[in-house]
Amino acid sequence: MTKLQKVDITDQNDRHLIELFLEMLAAEQACAKNTLMAYDRDLQDFYRFIQKPIDQIITDDILDYLSGLVERESSVATQARRLSCLRKYFRFLFSEAVMNHDPTQTVESPRLGRPLPKTMSIADVDLLLTTANEQRDSCGARLLAMLEIMYSSGMRVTELVSLPLSVLPKDPQLLRRTQMIHIKGKGGRERLVPLGQPAIDALEDYLRVRDEFIPASQKTSPWLFPSNGKEGYLTRIRFFQLIKGLAMKAGLNPDVISPHVLRHAFATHLLQGGADLMSIQKLLGHVDISTTQVYTHVAAEHIIKLVNTHHPLAKKQK
Repeated sequence: MTKLQKVDITDQNDRHLIELFLEMLAAEQACAKNTLMAYDRDLQDFYRFIQKPIDQIITDDILDYLSGLVERESSVATQARRLSCLRKYFRFLFSEAVMNHDPTQTVESPRLGRPLPKTMSIADVDLLLTTANEQRDSCGARLLAMLEIMYSSGMRVTELVSLPLSVLPKDPQLLRRTQMIHIKGKGGRERLVPLGQPAIDALEDYLRVRDEFIPASQKTSPWLFPSNGKEGYLTRIRFFQLIKGLAMKAGLNPDVISPHVLRHAFATHLLQGGADLMSIQKLLGHVDISTTQVYTHVAAEHIIKLVNTHHPLAKKQK
C-alpha cells in the first residue's frame, strides 16, 4: 500500500478492503496516482454516507447514496463517476468472495433530470412525526423539532444541524407572526424558509429543554442544536442515525427513510399540492431550476387533474 492510499474511515475491515482494491487497480490496471486518489476519496464519501457493514449493503443503499448526491447538487458527471467507482469496487469484492452479490448490478447510470428514486407518502411522514411526538423526553423533543423544521422548510440536513441560535427572533411572537426564518445555505447563499405552526410548536417545546444538550464544559452555545461533537452541534450522521431508529419504531422501512428523503418529500408534496417549480426552487435553495426538476415525478393522473382544474381551455369544455 503506497502512502497516497490513505483512508480516513474508522472500520478496520473497510480500511483493509479499500487498500486491497487500490492495490489491485495499481497492479492490474496501472492506474495513475491521481486516479487512485480519486477512487480513494469517492469510496470514503460512500462509506461515510452509508454507515453500515459492507456485507449488508444492498441495491437500495446504492440508490440512496446517488439520491444523496442529487440532494447535495452534485453534477451528473460526478454522480456517474461515483457510480462507476462503486461498480468496480463491488465487482472486485464479489470476485474476491468478500460479498455474495453485487448491489450495483441493476443500477442505471444517472441522467440529467432523472427523479430521485425515493420519497415518502404523506401518511408515512405523519406516522414518523407521530412516533417522534410519543417520545416524551428531551431527545424526543429535539428530534421532533428537527423533523418538523425539515419537513416544513425543506432544508438540507447540513443547514438544519448547523443552524445558529441567532436565526430565531428574540421575541417568540414575531416568529409566530412571520412563520419564516432567515438561513445561510450552500455556498453562503442566504434565503428565507417557512416554518409552519407544527414546526414552531415543536421548536418551542424543544427550546425548554435545549440547555440539557449544551456540553457540561460550556455555559452557553451559539448553536440551535448543541452537542458534544467537535463542531459543537449535532452531526449530520447522528441525525441520520436518529431518523433510522425512529423509522424502525414507527414500523417503517429504515432503508428508505433518511434526511434527504424527507427533504424530497417536502418538495414532492408541495408539487402535488399545486406549487409551481420556481417557488420550490427558491425554498430549496437551488441555483439552477434543472436541479429542482428532479422533483417532478408526481403521478401522471395528478398532473392531468391539475390541468383539467386550472387550464382555461379545460374549463371552457366543462
